[in-house]
Order: sequence, then structure tokens, then C-alpha cells
Amino acid sequence: MKILSVNAGSSSLKFTLIEMPEKTTLASGLFEKIGLVDSRYTIKHNGEKIVKEISMPDHSKAVDILMEELISMHIINSLDDIEGVGHRLVHGGPEFTKTVVLNDEVIEKLIENIDLAPLHNPGSITGMKAFMQALPNVIQTVVFDTAFHATMEETEYLYPVPYEWYEKYKVRKYGFHGTSHRFINKTISEYLHRDDLKIISCHIGNGGSVTAINAGKVVDTSMGFTPLAGIMMGTRCGDIDASILEYVGKKTGESLSELTNDLNKKSGLLGISGVSSDSRDVEDAAKEGNKRAILAEKMYAQKIANYIVMYNNLLGGADVICLTAGVGENSISMRQMIFDRVKTLGVKIDPVRNDIRGKFSLISTDDSKIPVYVVPTNEELMIAIDTMELALQNKK
Repeated sequence: MKILSVNAGSSSLKFTLIEMPEKTTLASGLFEKIGLVDSRYTIKHNGEKIVKEISMPDHSKAVDILMEELISMHIINSLDDIEGVGHRLVHGGPEFTKTVVLNDEVIEKLIENIDLAPLHNPGSITGMKAFMQALPNVIQTVVFDTAFHATMEETEYLYPVPYEWYEKYKVRKYGFHGTSHRFINKTISEYLHRDDLKIISCHIGNGGSVTAINAGKVVDTSMGFTPLAGIMMGTRCGDIDASILEYVGKKTGESLSELTNDLNKKSGLLGISGVSSDSRDVEDAAKEGNKRAILAEKMYAQKIANYIVMYNNLLGGADVICLTAGVGENSISMRQMIFDRVKTLGVKIDPVRNDIRGKFSLISTDDSKIPVYVVPTNEELMIAIDTMELALQNKK
């Protein structure tokens, strides 16, 4: 069964074609600058890569080109080979707590919640409509980044703000990166042959979140109403005192929207280091003695460590800690820096085991009180798994 995992943005469309249940990636690619003058696309297949510049006025044209290329490159024989399309959506609001089959009614409900993710959801919905038009007889699903966190209790997802904000405006913690955290939970639980694990899952990339999971259910997660909250990230500030906005606004004359943009795109590693939002660049600058880069790394490690310690307490003692995403999977030095700051938990990192990048591995010592694993994430595969399961159910 060939499943397309799709992640559409306002001017982009990322896809992976996966053979299920074998979990084999057949092709992947990215359509960029859709609707702009210099649009182009990249498709990877069998170790080869094609890059073409072509006019793509909208997502429908991008999808049409993708279908044509899949056939002309002999990746599929016809569109009938595609038996499912799974769409990633950043925000499902409080209504959607699991993956659902896509239809017109779902689209209408997603449009109603656009205010909760105005930067991400509109582009994703446009992509969904384009695929529904191109593949009208193929089952399509929506996989929500927020859904995995729906098991949080009120004590964790409510904010101590006027209660009517929650009742009238849906203000609450939603959490994000749920598809990744769910993949990590599934992978480590299967590996350790346990479905009752207490897991601290650390998705640490340009965006980052830490999640406490108990027996497959999220207890708490660091991101909140938006992906801005929680740990320090590449360009996002994470947790700060909200009154800073009013104070700085009076000083600079910036609007609330401009200040929020500063917190989303000019803060985090970039804001402190002044070097880059890319942790690799910051790491290189720190090695060269750049004081602000050194400071940024220390802050970054400490913010993540703080959440690990807090969630260990919340879980009553974690069984395992997992690191994933760009930094978690690849930064040897940052992993060490983080766990140097949680020694009170009895966690010990083995420098030899930790000398790996991008592969599943135990990196803690045998006598570490909590084992630590690097677990490469695969959100596209998680989307394909959900879509396959719903496709099979639909056939019954």
C-alpha cells in the first residue's frame, strides 16, 4: 500500500511516498515558493535528485506536477497505486483529539479554528483541498500535531487566567510536536517491550518541546497555546514574563504583533548569540570563544534540563529519557551539556556511547538511574501508519 505523507504550508508542499506496511520510503520532495515568481521543486528517488524551476501559481498546480512526476519517474504506474494521503496539520483545536478521515465537514471545522494557527493552518487546508481534487477516490486523513496531547488533565492544560478566556476563546495549553512525541513513545515502548513506560520525550530541533508521557498518555508538555512557549529554541524565546511585551512596546513603539514576531523569529539562540538560529553555527562560534554563543548554549541546555527535572518529578520518576530531532539526534556536545545539569537525577552519559549522530542508541552508562536514548523521529512514517490503519478500516 502506497501512502503519501504531506505537509503543506502557505507557499510550500513537502511530501514522502511510503510503501506500507514495509515502511519503505519510495520518494520524497519539496515544492517551494508556490505562488511566487521563482517557484521550483525537488524530488528524491533511489538516491537520485531532480530539481526543476517551473511556474506554480497555486497548490493545485504543484499537486498536478507531483502526480505527473511520480508516474514519469516510474515511481508509480498510475494514480491508482496511491491508496492513501495523510496530511499533517499543526493545530486541531480542542475538537480533534485523534487522526480523522478528511472530508468537507472536517474542512469546515478546520476553517473555524484558523485563528488558533493563522500562520500554519490556512496553507495546510489549501494543500488538502488540492489533493482532494487530484485524488477524489483516495482516502485522505488529517494528523494533528496537537492530538497526542489531548490526554492532559485540566490541571496541566488550563492557564491561571480568567476562566472565561478558556470558555469563550479556547485559551488553553494545546502542545505541539505531538506526531513526533507519539512516534518516540511508540518506538521506545516497542523496543523495551513495555506499554507502561514513564517517558520524558525531548524533541529538540530549531523548534523544541519536552513531553512527559505515562503509559502512552501525555501528562504535560512544554509548548502551550502556541509553539512559542516552553524551552528556548532556535528563534523562539520559550517561557518569559508576559509583561515584558508592554514594557518594551512603550520603549520601542512596536505594536503587539511586531513584538510577538520578535519573540517568534528574533529570539532564542539567534537572539542571545547574535550568530544564528542554527545550533551548529552557534556551537562552532562557541568553540571559537564567542562569549554570546557560549552564553546561548548554556542557557539553551539549562532550559531543557529544567523541564527534564520538572517532568521527572511530575511522573514520579521517569523510566527513560529520549532525545530526538536535529539537535537531540546529532549534537554530541549539547546532549552532554544538558545532562551535566541534571546530575541530581542520577543520570550519567557515557562519552563513548554518546559519540553518535542520527541513529537509535543508548547513550547513558549502565549505572545511570534513568537510561537515556537517542531515538530518531519519523513524523512522515507516523502519518503513514495512521493513514494505512484508517484505509484498512474503511475497506472493511
